[in-house]
Amino acid sequence: MLEKIYIYHTNDLHSHFENWPRIRKELQRRREIHEQRGESMFLFDVGDHVDRFHPYSEGTMGKGNIKLLNECGYDGVTIGNNEGITLSHEDLMELYREARFDCLVANLFFEDGSRPPWAKPYRLYETRRGTKIGVIGVTINYSNFYRPLHWVAGDPFAELRKWLPFLKEQADLIVVLSHLGLSEDERIAQEFPEVDVVLGAHTHHVLERGKEIGQTLLCCTGKYGMNIGRVELAFDPEKRKPVRKRAMLIATEGLAEAEGEKRFVEQLEEDGKKLLSAPVAKLPARLKSDWFRETELNRLLCKALTEWCKAECAFINAGILLDDLPEGIVTEYDIHRICPHPINPCTVSMKGGALKEVLAQMAEDPYLTLALKGFGFRGEIFGKMIFDNIQISGKGASAEIRINGAEIEPERRYTVATLDMLAIARFYPPIMRAEKRFFLPEFIRDVLKWKLRTMFPLPEDD
Repeated sequence: MLEKIYIYHTNDLHSHFENWPRIRKELQRRREIHEQRGESMFLFDVGDHVDRFHPYSEGTMGKGNIKLLNECGYDGVTIGNNEGITLSHEDLMELYREARFDCLVANLFFEDGSRPPWAKPYRLYETRRGTKIGVIGVTINYSNFYRPLHWVAGDPFAELRKWLPFLKEQADLIVVLSHLGLSEDERIAQEFPEVDVVLGAHTHHVLERGKEIGQTLLCCTGKYGMNIGRVELAFDPEKRKPVRKRAMLIATEGLAEAEGEKRFVEQLEEDGKKLLSAPVAKLPARLKSDWFRETELNRLLCKALTEWCKAECAFINAGILLDDLPEGIVTEYDIHRICPHPINPCTVSMKGGALKEVLAQMAEDPYLTLALKGFGFRGEIFGKMIFDNIQISGKGASAEIRINGAEIEPERRYTVATLDMLAIARFYPPIMRAEKRFFLPEFIRDVLKWKLRTMFPLPEDD
């Protein structure tokens, strides 16, 4: 008699908690059904559940997300880049301390090559009828960001080549939790035909009924908890292999409303606000934000970036600041509210000739109204370019550009501070190709907080 095995999965929630009450309710309902039928059910998350754009995740440093996963009864997770590179080394070490599930990530190491105690490369799970499922997790290896945080993110395919032969010997079924993206999931299927199921993430792709490559079934739910993934495996215990694999998505918007779901979302926001209530500075007047022109606030941030990174000059896009700062006491929550992005300070080293070309393009503001998503940006539009210690007069190739009052020298190398987003995205290719230094674990809002605290210190009696 065939054994039916059910796997449910989520990915890339990014702390969008509005769908979580329905996800929790549906998973609990499904678990009860499978238990009543004597069927085996497993539940996995494939990373980027944590996103510090939300004040609750910021205030708890992601531990609040782990609490939610615990409450849902997850069996295992892997980490995404938001868990791996937006937390300090110390905070990532603490993140899974209270987890009641396995954290499976085969390609993350300490600098000495050992593994963190909370990270297992794989785990063997067993169904009610004794079928063994080998589950291994891998995450995208953004080495330039992991290295400054004192982690080594290894080649995920090297780890798969290392562990899959062992799992093939020990397990009846093999599942990969892959926070690598669709193209890499397709590569897994092509290079490792012994893998039965790849639960994917990172590129937010939606596979309504999965995607079969050879004998491997690829699955992914999209993002933000819009879907719950469901995989049904029919396993033949005599032949010791699956004879059928089916994938489907359960749209959360089509589920019945969960009791108190609106209040749940409001409560997390309130909890985050309380956790971030510490005062930072006291402003004598309102500091205004504007996505289309220079203001005191965006100039202040740009100048702070130059100073923080010990650079010669800086540029940012005005859309990085979402709102004004009010007169009076400014709290950590206020700063988080106007600058929620998990974006780090960065410097690029460029020769003057290339830098002049880029700055002339920037002066034209080609992305002024661009609706921007991704690269850590959690705002709405790109906005105007803001400069510090950079003077531009004229337009195009004839523009005169000065750095700290001196005409730019074509062969001289300049150190320019900016946002990591502008250094890794394809907005200005010469910057993307330039030598870079990333400042981690600080975010741009930490630089803003530092500058405000310096310029507008709290009175001693506050």
